[in-house]
Amino acid sequence: MLFGAAAVALGAALIFAPVTVHGIAIITGLGLISVGAGSFFRPSPAAGGPGVAPRIPSLTRLVGGALIALGALMALWPDAGAPWLAFLVGAALVVHGALALWNAITGRDGWHADARAAAAIMGAATIVLGVVAFSWPVLTLTVFRLGLALWLVAVGLHAVWDAVVWLRSARVGGALEVGAPVRDASSRSGARPSRLRRWARTVGAVASLAAAALLAWGSGTVLGGSPMPQPGAFYTPPADVPGAPGQLLRSEPLDSGVPEGARAWKILYTTTHPDDTPAVSSGTVLAPVEPTKRPLPLLSIAHGTTGVVAQCAPSMSAAPFSDGAGTALAEMVAQHGWLAVTSDYVGLGTRGVHPYLVGDAEARNVLDASRAVQQLDAVTTTTETVVWGHSQGGQGALWTGQIAEDYAPELTVRGVAAFAPAADLFGLAEVDKNDAAGKTVSAYIATTWARLYPDLDLKSQLTPGSQGPVEHIRSLCFNGSDVLAAILRGSQIPNQIFPDRLLNGEFGDRLKAQTPVGPFPAPVLVAQGRADPLVRPEMQRDWVEARCTDGVDIDYRTFPGLSHNTLVAADSPLTPQIVQWTLDRWEGKPAAPNCDDLPASTPDAEQTPG
Repeated sequence: MLFGAAAVALGAALIFAPVTVHGIAIITGLGLISVGAGSFFRPSPAAGGPGVAPRIPSLTRLVGGALIALGALMALWPDAGAPWLAFLVGAALVVHGALALWNAITGRDGWHADARAAAAIMGAATIVLGVVAFSWPVLTLTVFRLGLALWLVAVGLHAVWDAVVWLRSARVGGALEVGAPVRDASSRSGARPSRLRRWARTVGAVASLAAAALLAWGSGTVLGGSPMPQPGAFYTPPADVPGAPGQLLRSEPLDSGVPEGARAWKILYTTTHPDDTPAVSSGTVLAPVEPTKRPLPLLSIAHGTTGVVAQCAPSMSAAPFSDGAGTALAEMVAQHGWLAVTSDYVGLGTRGVHPYLVGDAEARNVLDASRAVQQLDAVTTTTETVVWGHSQGGQGALWTGQIAEDYAPELTVRGVAAFAPAADLFGLAEVDKNDAAGKTVSAYIATTWARLYPDLDLKSQLTPGSQGPVEHIRSLCFNGSDVLAAILRGSQIPNQIFPDRLLNGEFGDRLKAQTPVGPFPAPVLVAQGRADPLVRPEMQRDWVEARCTDGVDIDYRTFPGLSHNTLVAADSPLTPQIVQWTLDRWEGKPAAPNCDDLPASTPDAEQTPG
């Protein structure tokens, strides 16, 4: 009764007390100790039934002792890390559930058949909950906080009830002395529990098993992501690929996700890797519905992170034009008569390794897409262009402006707009190394750069416990329903992916080399949300200040309350601003850089008193 009451109290504390992760670990450990002690000292009637002296089965003692040891380890060592503690929770649940199931099947506790069935179902539910806990090593102590609390309360109440029934049975038998014969805990003078109580016990056990099974199914569904279509024949280059970059290989109409007032195509074209070796990339073209004989103003788009495997290509998505400032893009095309071309980048759609956050490679892909669209018979466009990009694409847009004059001199860049750009890749890896989204980005870098730069030997240098989750994340796209799966997988990586010694070595130097520093051939706009948890506003301001110090004129705009994605949402104040800024670049109006009076970039949370 004492240990059962303790388990109930600790379960209630998990539900209602505002405790930290360490506090959760300590309370859960004490709860396991209570449950284990209750099992260790709980007398069970012998298989012979009523009238036989109570005994404690050796298996019950063994498992009770194991629960006490696991609980003590958790309570005394809460700093061991969430994955290890979650493993202990899962192990404890599986062990306890297995014991209950074994006792119910073998009848070792002398229960009636209906009680044995309920105990077996409850044991199975506990095992399933323990198995699910292994899938969430970091989140178990928080996401499963309520589940563990309810489990402690249920087990504790069950122990208290058993104690009450045992005492009543002993009193009816006239023997409270230790070692005196007692009646079966489930029987008083041979009477079975009421039918209502037996039904309630069984229904509760079935409901627990159903809830645990639903949780297991939901975990597998969420963490597994959604099936993505594989690239078809369109993405396979012909046998006779031209050697020159920017050559259109094929095109076909695109119907999926096309904004109203626009028409679209998929394109396949030639490009190059940063070492000048030939490559093939795919992309999309968006143009007004109404054809025109005049060349359409060209908008070159560098898209944000969608993943690093072939099926993550934006052109294969159900919403290929929703990335980044999708609403502004639709307005530029449908209302202002522009043509937009977006590169998928090499390795997305087409074969090869996607050069994730390798600025020179992204820029070449964008510029070659802008060359290839000149050869599309259905439209006519200019060789003058404004470049847009969000997040990964923001870095790509800045690099596009930086190398355009040397790599594609026939194209004239009239402006570069970068929204929350990953301009400081080293800073991003350093600042976000312990956050779920940052770990997801780091996982994408780890899997692609390990193949792009084999001399770094990244795969063998990741932190312990990172390699498996990194491989899982690699196969998940960062669009649609897979975004949640990718971030949740990132949240389950126990430590930062890249150890500090790696960040401080040659790998860190190569991350720094991806910072676009200019010069830029046209006005530059950088937009940043002040509530961005991924590309931190203070980090972005540092990059802007460094460019201003180097003599680069930048129009830097910050937006209070906007995060990484809401910055480019349909209702963002940036939407009309970026449309007008782009039209101004085309009309040749003077830009308005503000290096001499940069707006605040302090994170919103730091500006709120308290």
